[in-house]
Amino acid sequence: MEKVTNDTIKHVAALAQLEFGEEELAKFTSQMGKILEMAEELQAVDTTGVEETVQVVDRDTVFREDVPEKWQTREEMMKNVPDKSNGFVKVPVIIDKDDNQ
Repeated sequence: MEKVTNDTIKHVAALAQLEFGEEELAKFTSQMGKILEMAEELQAVDTTGVEETVQVVDRDTVFREDVPEKWQTREEMMKNVPDKSNGFVKVPVIIDKDDNQ
């Protein structure tokens, strides 16, 4: 496994638009390294012969019935949009073009 570096953590933080100081950087770098080591240990466990489980609780679904409802028109939906422009919903930029390298 590749070692987690401060630069790796800075890159991930930039993608998530997070900012933190040098003390936090050292802490997060150490924690991420430990998390990845644990994940690597789990990958090494031999699961041959272990039956896959899909539902571990033996009971019926507790979700509501799926009842079709009338869809809102675009105009009705746009009434509740906090920020819009020319009929489109405006959302904040998540990844700056400069970060896509």
